Amino acid sequence: MITNHNIVLTGASSGIGFEVLKYLVKGEGNVILAPALDAEEKLANFADNVIPMNVDIGSQAGVDAIFEKAAEVFGGKKIDLYYQNAGFPYYEAFDYVNWDRIARMFHVNTIAPIYTYAKYREHLAGRPGKLAYTISAIGQMAMPGYALYSASKFGLEGFQEAIRVEKDSNIQLTCLYPVATDTNFFRVANPVEFEKPFPVQKPQVVARKMVKGLELGKKSVSPCELFAVSKVLMAVCPPVKTLYWHLENNKLKRFKKKLKEMKK
Repeated sequence: MITNHNIVLTGASSGIGFEVLKYLVKGEGNVILAPALDAEEKLANFADNVIPMNVDIGSQAGVDAIFEKAAEVFGGKKIDLYYQNAGFPYYEAFDYVNWDRIARMFHVNTIAPIYTYAKYREHLAGRPGKLAYTISAIGQMAMPGYALYSASKFGLEGFQEAIRVEKDSNIQLTCLYPVATDTNFFRVANPVEFEKPFPVQKPQVVARKMVKGLELGKKSVSPCELFAVSKVLMAVCPPVKTLYWHLENNKLKRFKKKLKEMKK
């Protein structure tokens, strides 16, 4: 169990983040700063050692504010674990022109985590620390219906791969690669109900395995064994990936048809 840590956990008010929070809050001596857009509403009185903070994580000012708040609540002591978990998806056909919509996705899912690494490295100043990212399996295999989300996660995946080679040895970097997880992820992705991708995993399982990975100092955590097996199978037999994409693209086609009928 992780104990006696000063922790920043973004996106802790829902989904995987909330399940991870429930594990971390049990650790003796842990103090957790929990930034999210709605943290103060959803985490009010959750636990004495949790400090909720309403903030826009997808902006430089927001990330800077988190580090400033951490210095305040941790009494100037270092952040032992910074878990950059916050992120969001779109489920849609990418058939529109909208710069701001594209930019918002990358600000939250890609740019903010990269900037966080730079800030955390500066903050540690050579002291040991743990940085964690929720990247997602989709950061290793793109999916129809999630073109922008896939791209944003591929960007973060590329960053962590390069920075892992050049980073200072005092920083432990752990990345989480969950498959589709049964949270409010899907309601955020699109308010209109759609077919979930296969497979779908429970957030409690994902959180338990991620926390264990952090405890063991793992470089990466893939909570779904099926995904790990499928990557090997698809590499050996590419038609398997083509078939999977075909099945998932059919779901997108049915969704587009549903939207079209709703507009009639």
